[in-house]
Amino acid sequence: MAAPRLMHMALVVNDYDEAITFYTDKLNFKLVEDTPLSETKRWVLLSPGGSAGCCLLLAKAVNEEQRSRIGNQTGGRVFLFLHTDNFQADFENLKKNQVKIVREPSQEEYGRVAVFADLYGNLWDLIEPSKK
Repeated sequence: MAAPRLMHMALVVNDYDEAITFYTDKLNFKLVEDTPLSETKRWVLLSPGGSAGCCLLLAKAVNEEQRSRIGNQTGGRVFLFLHTDNFQADFENLKKNQVKIVREPSQEEYGRVAVFADLYGNLWDLIEPSKK
């Protein structure tokens, strides 16, 4: 029997299309699926280019409580962690695409890391893990 695995992470967004554009155009994510479920709801999955695992599931906010969480699902902490094997190229891509850099690159025990914000202000770590 296979062990459970994490499939998708819901990300509350203001608008499906603007989020798709940001993640595909600025972060080079792939649009895995975009299926209408109703007139107002869609099943939208995005994945980093080299990822075969967990996807972002875009969840459009539908009420004031959900809208209040857009960009702050973790109370201001880094929310998502994007691993890379080419930190410099991916960091330069963020700058070229005018993605907001919150913390410039630094070398930590676990690897090279920078913090950036997505279009809504969610914080992400871009990490190239140390080779051990």
